Amino acid sequence: MVRPSSTSKTGLEPRTRTRVLLVDPQTIVRQGLHRILETDDAIEIVGETGDGRTAVEMTERLRPDVVVMDVTLPELNGIDATARIVERDKRVRVLILTSVSDDLAVRRGLRAGASGYLLKDSEGLELLKAVKAVARGESAFSPMVSQILLKDYVENEDGGALEDDLTLLTDREREVLQLVAEGKVNSQIAGVLSISVNTVETHRKRIMEKLDLHTTADLVRFAMRKHIVA
Repeated sequence: MVRPSSTSKTGLEPRTRTRVLLVDPQTIVRQGLHRILETDDAIEIVGETGDGRTAVEMTERLRPDVVVMDVTLPELNGIDATARIVERDKRVRVLILTSVSDDLAVRRGLRAGASGYLLKDSEGLELLKAVKAVARGESAFSPMVSQILLKDYVENEDGGALEDDLTLLTDREREVLQLVAEGKVNSQIAGVLSISVNTVETHRKRIMEKLDLHTTADLVRFAMRKHIVA
């Protein structure tokens, strides 16, 4: 739902504004994004948060048009959060804004349903254009990301695309993996996910079997390589 601005004194039709939710783990980054986006009267910042789980809840409650989302977020990473948001409301567009630029992260983000993938070295004007583009139902990519997508297309045509072993895990297993990598113990994970400690332990064992990992340190290193945690 797009909320119209108030009618102007000239009697012209009110102009619609693009409602944006900002999601980034760093407060100073969110403040910077807020300052950039608020320079355009056609954009309204409706909220902000620093973790993926809250981002999903706020999206359902605030119903923004665009969610500007980082990849590396606590509680629930930005890619899994994107998948949940898009699955629950196809109308919401997600623009990933991150410093993570490797091939698999880009592929995972777009597979999750993101409408755009912008790198944090982008200019402010590029961010403004990207937000407006995805709000219109278009796509927006940084030049480097476009090169990755072209390369990925060629590799797919040749049958040589990279495989992502994260696809071996279920959604719940990825959640458990992230929480383990963030240093939470089984009882804390059980509380966050509202499941039993025994169920958490079962998920941990399955994750390690599927990924051929043997220690908690292995899980943490794997999660860092996949940008699930920073």
